[in-house]
Amino acid sequence: MLQVLKANQRGHANHGWLNSWHTFSFAHYYNPEQMGFSALRVINDDTVARGAGFTTHSHSDMEIISYVLDGALEHKDTLGTGSVIRPGDVQMMEAGHGISHSEFNHSHSEPVHFLQIWILPDRKGLTPSYQQRHFSSEEKRGKLRLVVSPDGRDDSLRIHQDASLYAALVDGEEEIAWSQQNGRNGYLHVARGSVLLNGYPLEAGDGVKVFGGADLKLSDGAQAEVLWFDLPPSK
Repeated sequence: MLQVLKANQRGHANHGWLNSWHTFSFAHYYNPEQMGFSALRVINDDTVARGAGFTTHSHSDMEIISYVLDGALEHKDTLGTGSVIRPGDVQMMEAGHGISHSEFNHSHSEPVHFLQIWILPDRKGLTPSYQQRHFSSEEKRGKLRLVVSPDGRDDSLRIHQDASLYAALVDGEEEIAWSQQNGRNGYLHVARGSVLLNGYPLEAGDGVKVFGGADLKLSDGAQAEVLWFDLPPSK
């Protein structure tokens, strides 16, 4: 079964310096029907104004992924990590038993647009860690490129959960077909552009929950960039 969540059904908060769309309940947005899906807890679609950002704040017991779409995001944390994340980069921060970090728009002239994704870990109290890797457009063109996985295979970032994240670019006549395994759940997020999923039209910000096994196909993309989450069964 497939369940579509349209972009305009998400929560929304505009703080001036931050324009944020919440796929699932987050901060002041509460929707008891959208508390996450399987181990996937948060997808925030954030645009941060030039020179602005999130001051130092703390997290614990969460796998936090940042996926930059446009601009540059500057990151600093209590592990001593300092980095700038640009389109094609994927950042993975294991909050573990506790970590503090800040995220700022690296540019003083352009906004930064990125997705912040939270996934519940398979256990609490892990040692905090940081990973970052670049995945080129060529690796994602017309195919699902594994970017996060439990075992770090295919040069993906490693997560402490039975969940995998894939990224893909779909445009024109490109098609991507795959099968979701029985007993698993899946979530598709359209980060930008438009695309058909099994013939159903999706736009930027739309998401689709996939319950159990299914044969899936992306087609007729118009500069589409999508994320596919392979997730464990819901408890």
